[in-house]
Amino acid sequence: MSSYSIRKFYSVLKYQKLIIASLVIGFLAAFLAVSLKKMTDHYEEALFAQSQNNMVYILLFPLFGLSLIYILRRYLFKNKENKGIKEVFESTATGKGLPSYKIPSHFINGLITVSFGGSTGIEVSTVVSSAAIGSLAQEKEKFLKKYRSELVCAGVTAGITALFCTPFAGLLFAYEVISKKVSKVFLLTNLLAAAIAYAFILVINEKPLFAINITQWHINAAPWFVLLGVLCGLNAVYMTKCVMFFKKQSQKIASHYYRILAGAAIISGLIFILPQLYGDGYHAIRESIRTANTAVLTLSGTLIFLGILLLKPVITSVTLSAGGDGGVFAPSLFIGAFLGLFTAAALNTWFDAGVIPINFMVIGMAAMLSASIHAPFTALFLICGLVGDYTLFLPVLIVCLISKYTAQAIYPYTVYSLSANKQ
Repeated sequence: MSSYSIRKFYSVLKYQKLIIASLVIGFLAAFLAVSLKKMTDHYEEALFAQSQNNMVYILLFPLFGLSLIYILRRYLFKNKENKGIKEVFESTATGKGLPSYKIPSHFINGLITVSFGGSTGIEVSTVVSSAAIGSLAQEKEKFLKKYRSELVCAGVTAGITALFCTPFAGLLFAYEVISKKVSKVFLLTNLLAAAIAYAFILVINEKPLFAINITQWHINAAPWFVLLGVLCGLNAVYMTKCVMFFKKQSQKIASHYYRILAGAAIISGLIFILPQLYGDGYHAIRESIRTANTAVLTLSGTLIFLGILLLKPVITSVTLSAGGDGGVFAPSLFIGAFLGLFTAAALNTWFDAGVIPINFMVIGMAAMLSASIHAPFTALFLICGLVGDYTLFLPVLIVCLISKYTAQAIYPYTVYSLSANKQ
């Protein structure tokens, strides 16, 4: 066999291994993501219902959840604290793999955090678990080690694809937030992972999280869309500052026991005041979607909206600082939805603007996410996939860019980029 034939054979073998690894990673990451989403939805709904029937549970659930996470971390997961998405940045930047225990660690801790009232979401838990699947794959085959970053991103791509029913969001998140660079191998591995993940959710007939039938939008609302983009940018900076402030304050409490007690007390108190803050808050978004277009702003309604917008970043920050697992994905969607609805209701009630509130909710979710993670194209496709409708594609794109650059002009960092800079 000639040297040319040997090189050609080696090249074919190389890509065969990459293709197989990408497909396996994509399927396992998608299976993990859907499993975590289904389990979290089930237990969060059941426990939230119990907390509304008996207020004692509001006091017990956050304390129990945070305590259980601490016990598991200390005695089961090598006494190492989960650092969230910072772990993925460290893996791709340093070339070190993510340890395999990160798969069950983030899966279990994310499930417990949200189910028992921690005001965050499972998205970052899914991202790190999925990234660990990609990292584990390259450890099993010497040849794949040189493609560690691409395979880690493939896991992330598949996880996000499965969570939000859109491969575009998965691919763009892996590029905009994690990798920030594209190569032939990145495209090959991530496209295959996204494809198998999307095929999986089609086979099981997984529905969009907020299926909404959007019929139209009016160009007359464009100035108000711009206003919403600016407001989302401001709120994103407020949330980032909150997360960093409470993280810094919690580090002053040396005892984990007191940190958990203080965190649980704040979480319980805020949920008692505003039940919408329980868990990822998707239950509150669904309820608001059903009544959005008939919403009329009253004094009590105004106070509730302001309470949600001011306190959601606080309770999310406290949840993370006290040891809860998660990130700013779900909180951004939550805040954006209610900020959009509040803006539309205020415009219609006080200025007779005639805008469509449900459109503002959808655009608000996208704009807030874009501003929070500085990834407008990820937010665009993620939200369109989340609601299962692309009618608002153009206004969502424009407002996502406005919110991102507004936030960036005020404060150039996100929670994620701060994590990356401090590795």
